[in-house]
Amino acid sequence: MPELPEVETTRRGIEPYVVGREIKWVAVREPRLRWPVADSLAQSITGQTFDAVKRRAKYLLLSTSNGRLMLHLGMSGSLRVLEDSIEPGKHDHVDIGFEGGLVLRYRDPRRFGSIFWLPDDESHSLLDHLGPEPLSDMFSGEYLYATSRRRRVAIKTFIMNSRVVVGVGNIYANEALFRSGIHPERLAMRVSRARYIKLVDGIKSVLAEAIDAGGTTLRDFVQENGSPGYFRSSLDVYGRKDLPCVRCGRILKEIRQGGRSTVLCSNCQS
Repeated sequence: MPELPEVETTRRGIEPYVVGREIKWVAVREPRLRWPVADSLAQSITGQTFDAVKRRAKYLLLSTSNGRLMLHLGMSGSLRVLEDSIEPGKHDHVDIGFEGGLVLRYRDPRRFGSIFWLPDDESHSLLDHLGPEPLSDMFSGEYLYATSRRRRVAIKTFIMNSRVVVGVGNIYANEALFRSGIHPERLAMRVSRARYIKLVDGIKSVLAEAIDAGGTTLRDFVQENGSPGYFRSSLDVYGRKDLPCVRCGRILKEIRQGGRSTVLCSNCQS
């Protein structure tokens, strides 16, 4: 699944091409995504102009003067900006055509993404109750420490909870916990304030580096221009089970938490 850096990379990639361009037409070839694309989508946005492309958690929000298009890439979705003369492929489900012959094309082989139109200032249940953005000033060691009190859950599970902080997916949780030296199974309530400060620094740094590098290539993700991200080569623990730790040389081990892979160094993380 594309994680926050991949979604932010997509946002930055499509923004220069779609902002300020009038929407001339919309084609929904396959409405059966995770939730059905509304029959009224084309009528809702044709003739409007996107004035901003923003991101909230892993949701892209393309704003107009009358509302917002809320888009999630799901497990395998991607957005690409193409010439409208390029024929759509089997998994190219939605096109938004602009003046000047460009098209914003949504591709999703597994059809687990979603597209909603939010008129005016309307919110959505998927956006309600989300925690702070991890790269914002609201997300701090003090905030995380205060929120963690009496939380008898593993620290990795805690930081992956979108009500606590958004966008810290499995890959980056692995990496941040390694950078901060915290064992992923340690209870959130048992982590000190000082270690939370270090953990927040680790989360912010690994996400910022991944965004700068263009995201992490896993399974199906590609950027808006079709090229893969390349942060994966910089991962210290995720996907490196049975390889030596980059710090101490001890062999990394893998455990399962909530059905997800966790790779750690039992020497460097406690």
